[in-house]
Amino acid sequence: MTPHIETRAGEIAKTVLMPGDPLRAKFIATNFLEDARQFNGVRGMLGFTGKYKGQQLSVMGSGMGIPSMGIYAYELYKFFEVETIIRVGTAGGIAEGIALRDIVIAQGACTDSNFISQFGLKGTFAPIADFDLVTSAVNAAKSAGKAVRVGNVLTSDVFYGDDPNTMKDWQKMGVLAVEMEAAGLYATAARLNKKAMAVLTISDMVFTEEATTPEERQESFTDMMKIALEAAIS
Repeated sequence: MTPHIETRAGEIAKTVLMPGDPLRAKFIATNFLEDARQFNGVRGMLGFTGKYKGQQLSVMGSGMGIPSMGIYAYELYKFFEVETIIRVGTAGGIAEGIALRDIVIAQGACTDSNFISQFGLKGTFAPIADFDLVTSAVNAAKSAGKAVRVGNVLTSDVFYGDDPNTMKDWQKMGVLAVEMEAAGLYATAARLNKKAMAVLTISDMVFTEEATTPEERQESFTDMMKIALEAAIS
């Protein structure tokens, strides 16, 4: 056990899907995993292990923001022998041409967070996804006939920003979307020599204020879930 996960080693699969919302973790377990059993409930952060197409997989919520993701990802990697974490989350669209419900695979994750400073690097670290995972996700999307965008996202520490022009600055650099966890996950994976990727659905549009409902974000983004599941077993 750790302070935040109440199970033992061996009860969590080598690959874990991590939505931010623990209820989305429950939805994935209920609808996609066979023989799913709950392994965690500490602080309401639900985790389940089952099988997908005969292979053992786990799914667990990460909570919101890099601090929460950083805690759970570190504990899973370090203490429970997890090798791969795939974030399955939502993001706000900022790039021109991107639309509500589009799927984004985060090849890289820029950030305005100070999280990476803990590693004492004498420069700017570029958090990136595992190449093989990205390739598997792209191939899974193609096989399913689903279009995806692959590129940079912004992992921000701020949800309600004070400067309305901030996202325009990231847009001009070709950043596709903004979310709150990927860079922390990627940096933690790099530090522990593990694998990570984020597959995201555009749940709202930053500049037009279009948005999906909480119920849709929790239960309807199944294309993203299927792509992540297929990438997890490739």
